[in-house]
Amino acid sequence: MENKFNPNAIGIINGNYFALPYSAEESELVLLPVPWDATTSYTDGTSLGPQAILDASAQVDLFDYHVEKAWENKIGTIQQSTFVAELNYRARKKAKEVINLLSQGAAPETENIKNLTDEVNSASEEINKFVYEETKKLILQGKTVGIIGGEHSVPLGFIKALGEKHPEFGILQIDAHADLRNSYEGFEFSHASIMYNALKIENVVRLVQVGIRDICEEEYNLAAESERIVLFDDYRLKADEFEGKKWKDECKKIIETLPSEVYISFDIDGLSPELCPNTGTPVPGGLSYHQVIYLIAAIVKSGRKIIGFDLCEVAPGKESEWDANVGARILYKLVQLCIQSNNINKLQIHLPIASLEPPKRN
Repeated sequence: MENKFNPNAIGIINGNYFALPYSAEESELVLLPVPWDATTSYTDGTSLGPQAILDASAQVDLFDYHVEKAWENKIGTIQQSTFVAELNYRARKKAKEVINLLSQGAAPETENIKNLTDEVNSASEEINKFVYEETKKLILQGKTVGIIGGEHSVPLGFIKALGEKHPEFGILQIDAHADLRNSYEGFEFSHASIMYNALKIENVVRLVQVGIRDICEEEYNLAAESERIVLFDDYRLKADEFEGKKWKDECKKIIETLPSEVYISFDIDGLSPELCPNTGTPVPGGLSYHQVIYLIAAIVKSGRKIIGFDLCEVAPGKESEWDANVGARILYKLVQLCIQSNNINKLQIHLPIASLEPPKRN
């Protein structure tokens, strides 16, 4: 099948991201979709993100400016779980009822609210277990894994599985929100709590947050007081830009705070909202597409190893496929640069990856 595959032709819909011809079994990197948005606190729809990105990904050109013959990298796809989709449907209905009652002033201690909240928390624990078991199985097979959400709570089980393999690693979080609440709206595994929960894993020695611009005082104080958290908030980054500082230098400072092994947690709302207008909680400000690609490429050039990643909070629009198209292209860069970082480290040759400049013509 590989010999017949033409990377310059139209993508043939085959159930794989980017219409690539590789099975999960033969692939070095495997993508696991998790269509879950039960605890979304503002606008739901991110559970539809994995399928929307899959549909849009067939339109992505497979040439890559950073990775030569990128399409030859074996990238496989795990099919979406009906278990996750069905559990999400039930849990989301209960979570919306909780959110509605709380927004009308009902006390969280009310028996009805407490019972509903317990059911949502129990469903979230099931999702965490599912993601943990699926990713651990793939890790034991020697695969690198990328998670596609869904809301931002979905990678917790994956981070736990990585913690059982890697003695220590850092998380690079690209996000509009700090996600450091110990719970939100009563949901222990809320999308607003993913990094608070991830920090319970001792092997996560550093959390580097980039693009944050929506944060509560409790989260800000936690970040300020923790030696494990480094915050590059969007206001600081924009102020530096306005004062003439180069993004190249900002990236250098960000990367210097990261250990040798890095997990990338990419919430699409870390981008400027014109790139993701239908995401669950859009916030003004944010990073450009090229800023985040430059940062991730610079991580690879530094010799650090990307041990896994997630891409979350992409929600398809009702009248536009823009969010899904942006998500698909972010995903392709994450996949290719993740594989590149692993190949460089396996060879133990810290050569720079292809230049950010366009290739020279003969």
